[in-house]
Amino acid sequence: ELGGSDMFDPRLACKVICSVDVAYGGEAGFNQAIELAAESLSSVKFVQEKKLINHFFEQIHQDTNKFVFGVSDTLKALELGAVETLIVWENLECTRYVMRNTASGDEMFKFLTPEQAKDESHFVDPETGSHLEVVDSDPMTDWLTIAYKTFGCHLEFVTNLSQEGSQFVRGFWWHWWYSALCH
Repeated sequence: ELGGSDMFDPRLACKVICSVDVAYGGEAGFNQAIELAAESLSSVKFVQEKKLINHFFEQIHQDTNKFVFGVSDTLKALELGAVETLIVWENLECTRYVMRNTASGDEMFKFLTPEQAKDESHFVDPETGSHLEVVDSDPMTDWLTIAYKTFGCHLEFVTNLSQEGSQFVRGFWWHWWYSALCH
């Protein structure tokens, strides 16, 4: 056992949570070790993230209709109070803009990626051709950390560091990396 060998740095002994035997090396062995040590690691964010994303994928696989993804559908579900858990990629590059129509004074909001924000057409009212003045802007993740409470849901940020997290980000990239589990 590594813990008893001369190769093991004794300063790490207090950090060892449990010891497991794995059949694989590399990433497959790492994932197997996480699965085998899941009970010991239950409070670790990495394991919680894997469970959350697996639950989300299971809802999709079972076609329960208890999920939405994409900005438009997720915002509609939030406004209806139908979202139980909002899942957001922590590196989401999207900004929430509050805009005012310079002709009518009406305010609206838009969610734009950095690439979309370069396109001036997003700052013009398509119906009237009036300029939309930016009143306020916040990174989407900052806005969500405050606004999610008003929708009565839980907010969970996920990474792309686990196999499941990477699949979530790659699989839903066209949906701006946020999804929701609904009631």
